[in-house]
Amino acid sequence: MPVPFPEPTAPAGSRSEVFLRYLDYFRDRLAAKLRALPDRELRATRLPSGWTPVELLKHLTYVELRWLEWGFEGRHVPDPWGDRRDGRWYVAPGETLDDLLTKLTEQAARTRAVIETHDLAEVGQPSDRWNGAPPATLERVLFHLVQEYARHLGHLDIVSELAGTTSGE
Repeated sequence: MPVPFPEPTAPAGSRSEVFLRYLDYFRDRLAAKLRALPDRELRATRLPSGWTPVELLKHLTYVELRWLEWGFEGRHVPDPWGDRRDGRWYVAPGETLDDLLTKLTEQAARTRAVIETHDLAEVGQPSDRWNGAPPATLERVLFHLVQEYARHLGHLDIVSELAGTTSGE
């Protein structure tokens, strides 16, 4: 069953719950759009920038890892840029859509744990993620994640439309 759109009028117990609902919704839409694409479209590019739909999926999984675990919590992450090779997004030939969606689901669980165990006003730990700047609050990080998902889902809408599948919410 699809995750419902987090309507602004739907009561929420906290601001954290609102962020969790939007992230769950965006991930659900991402997975649905990718599953609707023909297999040949998953690794093909339709745009001058050259990214593919499965590369976008892996990128968004790593975005959550970089901002919440490596950045906000300051955890050691062996390869925080593992979604890139030679300066662009990368998915190995053996990585399947199902594998990448499983990794997104696993990352979503870790993201939820971070959000549920910290206050939105809490400031992140110092880490290389901040490039020497003071760490951001969890709320600022989550706003960034929401805009990243919204922007990239818009990109995927264009690709889906060009591929002849569904676009929009």
